[in-house]
Amino acid sequence: MTKYLAKIGLEMHCEMSETNTKVFSAARNEYSESPNTNVRPLDMGFPGTLPVVNKEAVRLALMASMILNCSQPEYMYFERKNYYYPDMPKNFQITQETKPIPVGIYGKVEFECGDEIKTVRVNNIHLEEDAASLDHFFSTSNIDYNRAGVPLLELVTEPDIHSAKEAVAFLEHMRSVYQYAGISEADSKKGQIRCDVNISLMDAEKDESNPENWGTRTEIKNVNSFGGVRDAINYEIERQTEVLESGGEVEQETRRWDEESGTTKRMRSKADAIDYKYFVEPNIPKFKISKEWLEEIRKSIPELAMDRKNKYINEYGLSSYDAGVLVKEKAISDYYEECVKTGIDAKMAANWVSVNIIGELNKENISIDEFYITPVMLKQIIDGINGGLLSSKQAKEVFFKAIEEEKEPKNFISKDNAQISDKDELTRIISEILNNNPTQIEQYKGGRDNLFDYFVGQVMKNTRGKANPVITKEILHEELDKR
Repeated sequence: MTKYLAKIGLEMHCEMSETNTKVFSAARNEYSESPNTNVRPLDMGFPGTLPVVNKEAVRLALMASMILNCSQPEYMYFERKNYYYPDMPKNFQITQETKPIPVGIYGKVEFECGDEIKTVRVNNIHLEEDAASLDHFFSTSNIDYNRAGVPLLELVTEPDIHSAKEAVAFLEHMRSVYQYAGISEADSKKGQIRCDVNISLMDAEKDESNPENWGTRTEIKNVNSFGGVRDAINYEIERQTEVLESGGEVEQETRRWDEESGTTKRMRSKADAIDYKYFVEPNIPKFKISKEWLEEIRKSIPELAMDRKNKYINEYGLSSYDAGVLVKEKAISDYYEECVKTGIDAKMAANWVSVNIIGELNKENISIDEFYITPVMLKQIIDGINGGLLSSKQAKEVFFKAIEEEKEPKNFISKDNAQISDKDELTRIISEILNNNPTQIEQYKGGRDNLFDYFVGQVMKNTRGKANPVITKEILHEELDKR
């Protein structure tokens, strides 16, 4: 029996990439590898500049709170969180925290973890501005204001997660929510998702519902990948277990995840609360959130991942596993739906997308948007199979050749290289092979059933792999029964 129970809470930060401008300034909200190109004076904290709230950012944030079953506020406030740091040139961050109700509060999230449905309570979800980013070099640090002022959604959970596996499943679920709802690309490669992880261990035999039984919490700051979250949690559980087993006490502190060493490292001790001296942002008057607007937002919530998964299972006849693979990323799911719209059989399309296409994306480390084969091109290959021109093996060869040469698959599909499906021709070939193998026929009739595969192999060898395998087997059975 496990001696300790892990209590894990997450603070998930996701940049909202689907607004044209930043949350309080008119600078473009657009990912750019060129530093300081999406900047206005407000982003750099110049005196005399005033913030203007981005209505679309508020709308998307409220939508997220609805999806998470949170309550929405009657009035919207923003606050100043005061602290000095090089990436915060104003010396404060505009956020939502104490007096105002954030865009959502006290909700819950249900998500799949393996074959189980887990539930995590949401403490709150709030809208704030992101800080600038710092690039650290050997002897200098450079600041990039492109990220300063990007709308940021921070989701704070209760400590209802108990393992690294659950934490990653929750984060993957939330990434899909943001993608499907059109809130964010949620691309960790672009730094759009970061996570603070809070972990404590408690006696597994005590009542989990009583906070007095919880252990001392350690916070791990700014983990920027799901793999990092998984590894940091596993390491920290192991570290805290060793501390407790040796008779020590876990210290309340802030640590960071060091990918190079695969360990968490101490940054500073942490008190129960840091005095950020919050006060209401004086330059943004509170404004009322009308019931009519909230209802309009609620009605605009699009089809989410679980909706699509149920459709794929109930309407397309896919397995729960295959449907889950397809809806994991919205762009993949969109590609699959486009395949079905072109007329490709839903199950055949699912097999090609989940096996061949996703395999190629992972191999090349590219996104589906960068993939050469479009749904229309894939249909050319599928039509070749259905029309008897291509065997499964030939279809894959055409698939990879089209990718390699960046030419449409139809350029590699012709009658000259088509599979042989003509029954008269296959019967002639098979008869000739059987006539040349009387000993093997006698052994097959004597009970050596595995020789059937030998005959199939001879047909494939004779036709250079072009014989239709299904028709070949049918004719073989008929011809062998005659002898």
